[in-house]
Amino acid sequence: MADTLREIERKYEADASAAAASLPDLSRVAGVAAVSGEGTHKLDAVYYDTADRRLAAAGITLRRRTGGSDAGWHLKLPVAPGVRDEIQAPLSPDVPRALAALVRARVRHAELVPLVRIRSRREISRLLDARGTVLAEASADRVRADRLGDGGRSARWTEFEVELGTGTDPAFLDTVEKRLRKEGLHPSDAPSKLARALEETGGKKETKRQGQEPKRKEKRGAATAGDHVLAYVRRQTDALLAYDTAVRRDAEDSVHQMRVATRRLRSAFRTYGGVLDRKVTDPLGAELKWLAEELGADRDREVVAARLQACLAALPVTLVLGPVRARLRIYAAGRARGTRKRVLALLDGERYLALLDALDALLADPPLRRAAARPAPEVLAGAVLHDYERLAGRVETALGTEAGPLRDTALHEARKAAKRARYAAEAAVPALGKPAKRFRSRMKEVQELLGDHQDTVMTRTVLRALAIRAHAAGESTFTLGLLYGREEQHAAQGERELPDVWAKASRKRYRADLQP
Repeated sequence: MADTLREIERKYEADASAAAASLPDLSRVAGVAAVSGEGTHKLDAVYYDTADRRLAAAGITLRRRTGGSDAGWHLKLPVAPGVRDEIQAPLSPDVPRALAALVRARVRHAELVPLVRIRSRREISRLLDARGTVLAEASADRVRADRLGDGGRSARWTEFEVELGTGTDPAFLDTVEKRLRKEGLHPSDAPSKLARALEETGGKKETKRQGQEPKRKEKRGAATAGDHVLAYVRRQTDALLAYDTAVRRDAEDSVHQMRVATRRLRSAFRTYGGVLDRKVTDPLGAELKWLAEELGADRDREVVAARLQACLAALPVTLVLGPVRARLRIYAAGRARGTRKRVLALLDGERYLALLDALDALLADPPLRRAAARPAPEVLAGAVLHDYERLAGRVETALGTEAGPLRDTALHEARKAAKRARYAAEAAVPALGKPAKRFRSRMKEVQELLGDHQDTVMTRTVLRALAIRAHAAGESTFTLGLLYGREEQHAAQGERELPDVWAKASRKRYRADLQP
């Protein structure tokens, strides 16, 4: 499997009045005891992308590089400004399958082709502290970029990089930057060599995703309802794509977050049916529901396994009878053996890729209804309040249902309604401001209480199944029964708290504040 490195760096270029071509003296930077020259290296990299630049549009770079200490294939994924995860694979003639899989949601059926060749003559220095630890690596690159095809246009420039050493406080980069500015350098406008190469050999427009609209500055009351709803749908679609890569990398909590993005999209389509035509969005919503359910099998097992492990760890040793821990390990391992493989197959499947294509098509040609042209505050507030009324009815039903399986079901339905009301308010925040934030917080409190109750329902179901297997094997079921009883008590406590939590969340002033 490919290796992953966290890269935290900043790029600089010389001011117009300066003619810097080499690294300035950085020995006076606070905290630097010595500067070690590492010589000059010749680097030769070919960058790959689709013909319509899908990776570049997402801030992703894929290259095959020779020269230097890390020759090979490098896939760089954005994490935050100036922070990227670099995933490396050995040199090979073609794009490694492991790296191609990580960008499949972006590339889909398009071919990855050579885009730009960038050759650099890199002068490297390491900034060391008094113990000889590398605080950062600084470099000066004389760069030549050649467009592959499209007439063979070229560009040349010099740029400077400072990459943080492992374990170094990120604030050290601020200290280095002060010195670089004194030496006539300033932060580069281009986030990467590839971005600059694309601009200087072909133009910025080529990095723009097909169908992607320019970002709009969202202010309360400053745009139409359609603008705000589409902006929210676009953010959640981008999140879905980002978490796709995280799931493929088996990043912590990634399955859950990807599932949340699908739910937010589906909720937006249902809540804002007056803005986006549901004849178009309902089929998308059905596919998003399918995706969430498929991801849910993985997520539910994660939640229950973690909950049971924590509950078991809290028990006195004298109350743990039989091979309970072994049974829980077997249950948790079922995810690694089966569910994860199924999820990865799902993400490579035609149905999922077609869903991504459909989301892109919707954003490129949105099915706007008449309400989309109206001011955002009045339309969005009405939609949020409509979802609130739906939630209120379900909470009332749940509270009036006798304790037991029927109430569990009613509480689960109320939980789903609370989640939808929360997401509705979340989408309305740019238009409604603080009132929508407060309303969202109240709905989140209701959702979390009901969500915890649903977790107890799932956990009790698993405990019962484990107890049946343990009993059939002649093992003690005492501990499993004890855990089951504690989950019952936890559920009952949540049911007792619900009336007070709901009374707080349903105060009239929270709804009145939403009105424009």
